[in-house]
Amino acid sequence: MPGSNTGGDSPERDQQKQPTDLQRDTAGTIDDDGGGGLTTGQVATLTRLLRIAYPHPSFPDAPYQRTAKTIQDADGADAVLAAGLDGLDEAAGGDFSALSDAEATAAVERIADSAFFALVHSTTVVALYDDHEVWALLGYEGSSFDKGGYLDRGFDDLDWLPKPRIEENPDEQRVEIVTTSTGSTTAGGEGER
Repeated sequence: MPGSNTGGDSPERDQQKQPTDLQRDTAGTIDDDGGGGLTTGQVATLTRLLRIAYPHPSFPDAPYQRTAKTIQDADGADAVLAAGLDGLDEAAGGDFSALSDAEATAAVERIADSAFFALVHSTTVVALYDDHEVWALLGYEGSSFDKGGYLDRGFDDLDWLPKPRIEENPDEQRVEIVTTSTGSTTAGGEGER
């Protein structure tokens, strides 16, 4: 076939990027104390943004910090993340982290339609709520398949609902809906002989 060459030494193949060439090199840019090309202040602003946009007062900092790191690693983050965080600080009058919760929420609402917030939101809804520490905090036990399913593991553990009424109240009359052979519906079996 013209243009197809399966040989390993063709000039066209040499010019194509190999899969290892396409991998993102994060060596030296992401470390345990924030990194990702962001300053310490920008990482603090991002973490504060996550706490404002996804408020869970009982959550410790660690899930938010792991989510911030995941956002830094996301595709397209380099293009918008640092500028978006700087813009958020600017919109906040200098320091987004210093705002009250109400003021910070208003600032987040002002940037909700930006490409920056779209990146943060689309990454956070997966990363934060897929964190196993968050699962434990929310009471989610995780996958049931590998543990034999939910049938014998509390699928009906509804301790947050009131106890159901088991017996019927003799003072309440039950109305039975009956469909006749002609297709008409009657209540209580009326008209059926």
